[in-house]
Amino acid sequence: MTAFTVEASDEAVPEKHFFGHPIGLMTLFFTELWERFSYYGMRALLVLYMTAPRENGGLGYSNARAALVYGTYTSAVYLLAMPGGWAADRLLGLKTAVLIGGIIIAAGHFTMAFESETAFYTGLVLIVLGTGLLKPNISAIVGRLYTPTDQRRDAGFSIFYMGINIGAFIAPLACGFLAQSATWKAALAGRGFDPSASWHWGFAAAGVGMTLGLVQFIAGFKYLAGVGEQPQREGGATTPIWQGLLSYLGVAAALFAVVTGLQQLHGLVVTGLGGVAGYAYIALVFAGIGALVWFSFLRTLAEDELKRMLAIVYFFLASIVFWALFEQAGSSLNLYADRLTDCRIFGFAFPSSYFQSLNALFIIFLAPVFAWMWVQWGNRQPSSPLKFSIGILLVAVGFIVAAVGVAFLNGGRLSPWWLVAVYLIHTLGELCLSPVGLSTMTKLAPERLSGLVMGIWFLGPTFGNYIGGLIAGHFDENRPESVSTLFYQVAATGIAVSVVAFVLTPFIRRLMGNVR
Repeated sequence: MTAFTVEASDEAVPEKHFFGHPIGLMTLFFTELWERFSYYGMRALLVLYMTAPRENGGLGYSNARAALVYGTYTSAVYLLAMPGGWAADRLLGLKTAVLIGGIIIAAGHFTMAFESETAFYTGLVLIVLGTGLLKPNISAIVGRLYTPTDQRRDAGFSIFYMGINIGAFIAPLACGFLAQSATWKAALAGRGFDPSASWHWGFAAAGVGMTLGLVQFIAGFKYLAGVGEQPQREGGATTPIWQGLLSYLGVAAALFAVVTGLQQLHGLVVTGLGGVAGYAYIALVFAGIGALVWFSFLRTLAEDELKRMLAIVYFFLASIVFWALFEQAGSSLNLYADRLTDCRIFGFAFPSSYFQSLNALFIIFLAPVFAWMWVQWGNRQPSSPLKFSIGILLVAVGFIVAAVGVAFLNGGRLSPWWLVAVYLIHTLGELCLSPVGLSTMTKLAPERLSGLVMGIWFLGPTFGNYIGGLIAGHFDENRPESVSTLFYQVAATGIAVSVVAFVLTPFIRRLMGNVR
């Protein structure tokens, strides 16, 4: 099939399509491709840069400190999706929020190109703020391309997800080459540049990717006419863009300050009182978010809408566990690749960051298969809650493979095929949960709250990434047996949660009503 087909409607008016889907999906596909290039290119380097010795251009952090910064950063990226979705729904409109978010993200990556710890953290904050505006709202726009009963919706999100992962596949290769490759370091030295500063060339490449995404998004505005426009207030007026942006920044700053403060309190209390404080911290944050959501809009929903919102809460909680396990890819599994794995295949040596491309590579090949499979099965395909249960189980199985692999170290390094197997299994789990979750949120959410609901959905990765960072802080390559124990514990948690999810599946299906 070619990328574009032209079909005649009932009125015989030609309508362009992108792989059999609305043409607007093409614009969103390529915009998200380049945004994810920027995110995953930088993410592949983050922990490795922080733990690299200062004489090698890094920050010289310990594994535990780097994992905590990584977990805090990646959780904040998704945390601000909630105010970003709110600002788009009420003030900016989905398309404007995506555009402004992309500009802020690009500025953040280019800031990280400077050799300064201050520039490093400033860049991270800018990326967090920009992603909060872009990430939930571009997904919400995808959902609005389809009617609620359109059977192509799950397949459309799978295609969209493939675009995400094309960017995620290319990014570690390009950014990792610039940051870690001996060839590039030698080229820098030959031109009079400091080769230890190669990390910042990788960060700058991520900024170039986001800039390409912005150019493509603006060029494709015509394909999104009437979708995600700025909401009108009483009398038909719209909120000035600067006012909407300031409102978002104010809410985002307040939310980020509160959660960061709670995280610091969590760390202090856990140090003194033990693990019970960790549960208290998580309960406190959940209570605050629950109160905000309830008093903001849940009280005004009809009974069927309220049931669907309860289903959304379930998917949100299940996703926390999934992402806490899955997002070890950028932290503990990244260290596993760098410190314990032989980075050679068929005699070809490569930077350890290249392993970060495996998940995306598998998705590029498997996402079309899953998209075709869901369409072919139609109403016979597994329900969304069942897909979630399978996804959590598979990511747990992947950690069993990683744990077993440690037993074959024997004082040397692991075959890279162990990590290849881990990422393949995790990819199968991801395809059962992540694109399906995006699609399910758009089907369950009342249209007037689509941006906000997508923000709630991305709170799952928020907590998952933070918890994942805490888990990764226990990684110690000097004690391989402890790595194996850590991964077995992670796998056991995932298996236990998946069993509970399988049991709850019929109940959640009833809450969802006629939504599959």
